[in-house]
Amino acid sequence: MSMRDGVQDKKWQFWIDRGGTFTDIVAKRPDGQLVTHKLLSENPEQYRDAAVAGIRHLLGLAANAAITATQVECVKMGTTVATNALLERKGEPTLLVTTQGFRDALRIAYQNRPRLFDRRIVLPELLYARVIEANERMGAHGELVQALDVESLRKQLQDAFDAGLRSVAIVFMHGYRYTDHEVQAKELAEQIGFTQISTSHGTSPLMKFVSRGDTTVVDAYLSPILRRYVDLVAADMPGVPLYFMQSSGGLTDAHAFQGKDAILSGPAGGIVGMARTAQLAFANMANHEPVQVIGFDMGGTSTDVSHFAGTFEREFETQVAGVRMRAPMMSIHTVAAGGGSILRFDGARMRVGPQSAGANPGPASYRRGGPLAVTDANVLLGKIQPHYFPHVFGPNANESLNRDVVQQQFDALAQDVQRPAEAIAEGFVQIAVQQMANAIKKISVARGYDVTRYTLQCFGGAGGQHACLVADALGMTRVLVHPMAGVLSAYGMGLADQNVMREQAIEQLLGAEVLPRLQQTIDALTKSAQAEFNQQAIMASDLEVHQRVHVRYQGSDAALVVPFGSLQEIQQAFEKAYQQRFAFLMANKPLMVEAVSVEVLLKGEALAEPVHALHPLREVPQRETVKLFANGAWHDAALVVREDLRPGDLVQGPAIIAEKNATTVVEPGWQARVSALDHLVLERYLDKEAQFAVGTKVDPVLLEVFNNLFMNIAEQMGLQLQNTAHSVNIKERLDFSCALFDAQGNLIANAPHMPVHLGSMGESIKTVIRENVQSMQAGNVYVLNDPYHGGTHLPDITVITPVYLDGSKTPDFYVGSRGHHADIGGVTPGSMPPFSTRIEEEGVQINNVLLVERGVLREAEMVALLQSGQYPSRNPAQNMADLKAQIAANEKGVQELRKMVTQFGLPVVKAYMGHVQDNAEESVRRVITHLKDGAFTLHLDNGAQIQVAIRVNAKARTAEIDFTGTSAQQTNNFNAPTAVCMAAVLYVFRSLVDDDIPLNAGCLKPLKVIIPEGSMLNPLPPASVVAGNVETSSCITNALYGALGVMASSQPTMNNLTFGNAQYQYYETISGGSGAGDGFDGTSVVQTHMTNSRLTDPEVLEFRFPVRLQSYAIREGSGGAGRWHGGNGGIRRIEFLEPMTASILSNARVHPAFGMAGGSAGAVGINRVVRQDGAQQDVPHIAQVDMQAGDVFEIHTPGGGGYGKL
Repeated sequence: MSMRDGVQDKKWQFWIDRGGTFTDIVAKRPDGQLVTHKLLSENPEQYRDAAVAGIRHLLGLAANAAITATQVECVKMGTTVATNALLERKGEPTLLVTTQGFRDALRIAYQNRPRLFDRRIVLPELLYARVIEANERMGAHGELVQALDVESLRKQLQDAFDAGLRSVAIVFMHGYRYTDHEVQAKELAEQIGFTQISTSHGTSPLMKFVSRGDTTVVDAYLSPILRRYVDLVAADMPGVPLYFMQSSGGLTDAHAFQGKDAILSGPAGGIVGMARTAQLAFANMANHEPVQVIGFDMGGTSTDVSHFAGTFEREFETQVAGVRMRAPMMSIHTVAAGGGSILRFDGARMRVGPQSAGANPGPASYRRGGPLAVTDANVLLGKIQPHYFPHVFGPNANESLNRDVVQQQFDALAQDVQRPAEAIAEGFVQIAVQQMANAIKKISVARGYDVTRYTLQCFGGAGGQHACLVADALGMTRVLVHPMAGVLSAYGMGLADQNVMREQAIEQLLGAEVLPRLQQTIDALTKSAQAEFNQQAIMASDLEVHQRVHVRYQGSDAALVVPFGSLQEIQQAFEKAYQQRFAFLMANKPLMVEAVSVEVLLKGEALAEPVHALHPLREVPQRETVKLFANGAWHDAALVVREDLRPGDLVQGPAIIAEKNATTVVEPGWQARVSALDHLVLERYLDKEAQFAVGTKVDPVLLEVFNNLFMNIAEQMGLQLQNTAHSVNIKERLDFSCALFDAQGNLIANAPHMPVHLGSMGESIKTVIRENVQSMQAGNVYVLNDPYHGGTHLPDITVITPVYLDGSKTPDFYVGSRGHHADIGGVTPGSMPPFSTRIEEEGVQINNVLLVERGVLREAEMVALLQSGQYPSRNPAQNMADLKAQIAANEKGVQELRKMVTQFGLPVVKAYMGHVQDNAEESVRRVITHLKDGAFTLHLDNGAQIQVAIRVNAKARTAEIDFTGTSAQQTNNFNAPTAVCMAAVLYVFRSLVDDDIPLNAGCLKPLKVIIPEGSMLNPLPPASVVAGNVETSSCITNALYGALGVMASSQPTMNNLTFGNAQYQYYETISGGSGAGDGFDGTSVVQTHMTNSRLTDPEVLEFRFPVRLQSYAIREGSGGAGRWHGGNGGIRRIEFLEPMTASILSNARVHPAFGMAGGSAGAVGINRVVRQDGAQQDVPHIAQVDMQAGDVFEIHTPGGGGYGKL
């Protein structure tokens, strides 16, 4: 039936958000009035399903009465059922069917480990229970390499079925475009009787084997869970139309709801609600501003941050719960800070989250014996008044929040911290607010917009308690709170459109000749999406169609989505979007069409909110005056109930506005107005006072605040660099690092993606300070890469900007950024020659060069330098583009430091630069007391050795690390500059601290490092150093772990593989096994210690280069045996489809990764060439080989060592 039949207007509609903690319901009564209801999502003693129970409550039905279509027009809901099943790994047991050679591809993924400093590397748990490798293979451009062996697959599928599996994911290489084999496999699975079959081309027809594969597995894993939930709900309401919210922000018929579209089902409703209500609010503003809002949805367990400026922003590639998703989703950034985030004090810093008290037991005040959480801090501060908060607690679910228990627990904490309870509670709230503000800064920097011009739209149960504070932390001056803010996600379900989205990979250059094909594909996608609506008897004329293209520059990975149109329209829209996001354009770079997508939608409920006449100002009725703690003091605050307010009213802060589903706190300096739409608009009317009164003595709240702020500045610089860089190494492999330093050049915070950049930038800064004492002035920027003056190897170029605050004669701080450039000259493209013997052969040396003088870029001089020398840079224009990106990243750091000084004052900022170092130093000193003296000698394949002795002084809590006995500098390129050696030492000692401490110069203060001059770890010019950065650094870290006796060796190599010819150049590092330690096994095929670079996706590799990846699998049995076994290495087989030169730069082909405490060594690596005629030849640890078409390069990477006797 059409929803436009007049008869249907007399029924109820229910809009529901089933969240992790609460289920919210907005019901539209037959007379059009809206009513709301809130209940706990899990309450097994009271009801089976919260959504159904809530509907019965509002309809006044008995506990098991059916809900019928005579009363109810429709139910629209969002649910976290799928998300929770994914987080808790409680989905359907699933079978993965994939291409021969790729059984481990989703486990290995892109090789990177999630947490940089964990010695025990924990990867996300796999979602599939069993794998079948089908004998089939398609090439990247549609060539049939191997037809599908149907009979063999049928037998394996039958075995899996007989073992009880019913859910299957089918993912074949290049299956997104060449679908025949997946279709055949699906038919076999259907014949055998599998009940859930997800194919990768049906789930996500986009290139990228790993993320498409993950998405397909998620779909097979979660769809049966959703099916059961949908059936459970539908059984209680026979015949009632039921719709579910998808991650993309559109509703779909319950029976068409799929696992891959369910992950953000709940939060997406919030964004729809936020967008629709914001559009209405802005349309009614006098000055017709464009709609620009930041959504701030704070719930019990987490906070979702989003951005809306007229159109929904969607991501087509995201990561959720350790799984890479390639499906259209609302762009939402989630922070682990919510009302339930647990509060603790670790002796020096006060910490908030990331653990949450959940719904059960919930925060301390929930009367279930829970821990102190953010909600409790607000109860203590008087910002939540228990009397005005829902009475749903206690054994009979009818009691208020318990304030006494909160007071007792904070009083106990006050004894530990030696400060008043309310000051502690306010401190915790300040930290939580800052974590949320930092998340908003990160998404705005990443997208290139200025948040201070935006309105903060606040919703979710806990949002209103923090809205003014979050806005203040961001310099925003207006907050919008809708009357439905406490249940806005549920409200959004009702306002959402029904939509169907379809996408298809294209991967072709954008030009006039490709437009007809795009048109054809888009038309076919549109027809298939419309057909889905036709099944629901909806007229095509009622549907809206949006057609879009995903465009990126050739050679880069960042695709932007723009409307489909003429060639000129597509180009202009792309350039406008690119300029907004990345602040520059790449001249003369061709555009690629990555994919097309189509959205067909049926418009949702029109948002009709009445416009009221504004009443004259009056004394606003208040129920009582309560005590509220803000800005370090108790205030008298008016407690106003939302129902008592009328449009035109003004409430001056401090005040509390209590509503049925939410509490809004109006902080001192803010005022709340009720608009003609009955929305609350909060505005700052008194300028915010700078907080100079904080003092320079260390304070546990500010210590955490500054730790986070310094880190956030480094991260924002990193995002700016990643966005604006041209080089793929920086943009996609994330081979860069940004940092800030104090006036002496000590590292304060750094956001590393590669540990080898860690401590080594400090050496660069100190060189610049030392050599420019007289000449340095504001507006200068310096650049260097010289390994003998604070650099690592030549492609890593560091740009340093001194920061002068108003009136300073000398720099107050320094900021720096370092990135791995695509080429800096030298004898081979990419500047990583395997056989260099002198530094000149590795490229252009830059030693402390003035790049910008008093704000003017010295471009001509810099280009001349890049073109100089025996082996100049191959692409100086690209070097310059990357250098400009580094200058811009530094400038971002300068601006943020200035803001910080404006807020806190220079003495405070400088004092805390010292305090954060002291805090890190103390953490390392505590670890040193548990260490014992030790020594270790590690042999390299080239005959050199690294010898290290560690001497611990437990009384002084210091350690001496002495590399005396290490080989003299080499004629080969395995020499590592001092900066690299220091980075390795810093990394190892930081990894001994089992806590998230900031990484700064304080970590090195208790350590004395002795590196003999002229040794391979402190070489003299003109020694070559290119392998020092990758190979020797890996050996140093393992030698240090050996001397400490902490863990067995991980693979002491990065297996650097380079191949290319005149047209193509490619470089990758290949992971192996990690070492075992006391109490944990090593992890197989994962990047360890000094590297964490990403590996190119197998489909992208084959699409861009004339090679075929035959397999990349775990090398079973290669990890060392022991009480705890080492991780296995991998076997990577690359077949060349045209003649190329391949170079391997590796180690541990002779000397394996050592075992520890009686454990065995791992297997050594093997470099092997298999010629087309079957002839095999093993090549040494460094080699250059001419490959012909059909030849295969096989790399068996080393396993990690075992720990402890068997």
